[in-house]
Amino acid sequence: MDLMARAQGIILKPKEEWAKIKDEPTDIRTLFTSYAAILAAIPAIAHFIGMGFIGQRIPFIGWHRFGLGTALLYAVIAYLFSLAAVAITGFVINALAPTFSSQPNLGQAMKIAVFSYTPAWVAGVLYIIPALSPLVILASLYGLYLLYLGIATPLMGTPKEKVMGYFIVSIVVAFVISVVFGVILSAIFAVRSVA
Repeated sequence: MDLMARAQGIILKPKEEWAKIKDEPTDIRTLFTSYAAILAAIPAIAHFIGMGFIGQRIPFIGWHRFGLGTALLYAVIAYLFSLAAVAITGFVINALAPTFSSQPNLGQAMKIAVFSYTPAWVAGVLYIIPALSPLVILASLYGLYLLYLGIATPLMGTPKEKVMGYFIVSIVVAFVISVVFGVILSAIFAVRSVA
């Protein structure tokens, strides 16, 4: 799989790209090692640079920058949580398939999860300048559209009348996973900054 072509295709021409993805043979290990692990490193590296070298202005407190060790630890944990969130989302999408008259297929479910995270990972480069990090949320919203298209393609054989329900439940799951990991990450580093 050509990483650059796939990322560009899924972001710029998602309908055509999902049609290609649907029929490609699936190897979950390769999907993660040659695509997800590389793209998920973009926001992790950007976090490290932004938090360890650039810093940000916090109202009423002043300029704040983490030490390099703390910034590196944050980046590594955020990276691992990102990959875990994608994997869990893929497992849940697969587990939900029978509920929405779809065919359970872990490979296809992982494709939906992994490729839907692409815009957020690519936009993660904005973490270099922490003040721009809210823009990553916009890219994540586009990722939700990609999730919808992945379900509608249908990679999981979802009937048209069940696509919206499957999509909404998948969004809720992905959101809950992201919030839980975000809270854990924040709690770890809130404790570290107090200690």
